[in-house]
Amino acid sequence: MTNKCLTLAVHGGAGPLRGRDYRAEVAHMRGVVETGRDRLAAGASALEVVVETVVQLEASGLYVAGRGASPNTDGVYELDAGLMDGASRRAGAVAALVGFQSPIRAARAVMEATPHVLLVGAGAAAFAGAKGLARIVDPQAWFTHAGGGAGKTAAELATGTVGCVARDGAGALAAGTSTGGTFGKLPGRIGDCPIPGAGVWADERVAVSCTGAGEMFLRAAVAAQIAFRIRFAGEDLATAAAGALDDVGALGGEGGLIAINAEGQIAMPYNSAGMKRAALHADGRITAEVF
Repeated sequence: MTNKCLTLAVHGGAGPLRGRDYRAEVAHMRGVVETGRDRLAAGASALEVVVETVVQLEASGLYVAGRGASPNTDGVYELDAGLMDGASRRAGAVAALVGFQSPIRAARAVMEATPHVLLVGAGAAAFAGAKGLARIVDPQAWFTHAGGGAGKTAAELATGTVGCVARDGAGALAAGTSTGGTFGKLPGRIGDCPIPGAGVWADERVAVSCTGAGEMFLRAAVAAQIAFRIRFAGEDLATAAAGALDDVGALGGEGGLIAINAEGQIAMPYNSAGMKRAALHADGRITAEVF
């Protein structure tokens, strides 16, 4: 595999419902992968492409992240995102962020403009405001699930975390994850999404973004577990990803993940009914599917 091998994968959440029409999501994911491919081909870094791809997923309103987030039990939209750069292992994250359109951009600002990894709640909002990030002026007009998801069942809004992993032309890896969290969550609840090693990870060997039952992914340290299986146990990508997901299943959790290794191989396993996912493969093919 040469260093020119450009690969990219995205997910729009695990746990899709059988019988529901996901053609809009599939078309959207294919489109963002095509855009990411073009950016990588033009020389953009994996980190840059991951951020901008997640921004598109957040802004679409098609997933339970960004504009499509569901509110907590107080009716407040608390958003989380995590980002990691493989080459440097720099990380940035925000959690329980209220009032801003793109949590992944806030996570990048934490990574690049502070000595910290994670900012939460009011502190995260104050920081995002100081950085001039785009605000949400009217939540009821902005969020596609405003009013608690009127016309939708809790099951329909239960999952939908988004994420992206990429390998650029220099062989560098990056990963990002963004979510509005579980429908009906308690105020202040934070899952695996913004936590490096749980819902997001990138180092020189692998980049991972997870989706699903956040508490179980936290307890299994899924993203870092994959990296350590590869690094210390010598497992290949598919075996490491499947093993970490088996750990989630053993705890009673469902979900999935996307991962890319340094050779440009992709793994997208899930143990739920399906997972909204798309990828640019090493041979240039683009796939997009749900089940």
